Amino acid sequence: MKRLEGKIAVVTGGGTGIGFGAAKRFVEEGAFVYLFGRRKAPLDAAVAELGPNAEAVQGDISKLEDLDRLFETVKSGKGHIDILFANAGTGEVGALGDLTPEHFDMTFDINVRGTVFTVQKALPLLRKGSSVILTGSTTGEMGTPGLSIYSASKAAIRNLARSWAQDLRGTGIRVNVLSPGPTRTDLAMAAMGEEGMAHLASLLPMERLGEPSETGAVAAFLASDDSSFMTGGEVFVDGGFAQI
Repeated sequence: MKRLEGKIAVVTGGGTGIGFGAAKRFVEEGAFVYLFGRRKAPLDAAVAELGPNAEAVQGDISKLEDLDRLFETVKSGKGHIDILFANAGTGEVGALGDLTPEHFDMTFDINVRGTVFTVQKALPLLRKGSSVILTGSTTGEMGTPGLSIYSASKAAIRNLARSWAQDLRGTGIRVNVLSPGPTRTDLAMAAMGEEGMAHLASLLPMERLGEPSETGAVAAFLASDDSSFMTGGEVFVDGGFAQI
């Protein structure tokens, strides 16, 4: 029997990158996956690749009405959630002297506010034994030039998991953080460029970028009963970047 056989998963930011890598692994492990994201074309392409065990809902996690529509779709469809991968996020480079209120608001509205209300609105559908996975980042542990606002948003994610593990005592719902290092995604390439990503890769002990499928494999571990005694924790899939 597959590890996630019969499980119902929701993956935000699921059309591309790390979200899609996790969704693909979830389906391979036997789950049905709802993909949520802002762009229709990537969502349609993802569902076409994943097949009948995937369904897409288009929307933005920073808009509460879109989240309501997502979870109403789940409620009227499968009726519950076993796995919530609150993965959607964004980031732009901006040094201290160049920061603007718009840059700050966009980053925190999506990465922090959006994550908070994604999890809150999913709570009525989460069953005992469910797994909530939040996407963190190595930047939440490190000082990174030009990424102070993004890094601060990911540090907030880490503390949300710690606090929610306490809030969820007695529910049987686990919450953990999955923190990738430099990974070959469209978002990272757009933010850092080929040269910037190549430089990051050279700093890793493994001397290469991670692949979304590698992060997806660890997401499947956190989603499964193999991690049943883990909550409030953080798992790095970073090639050693934040570990040395």
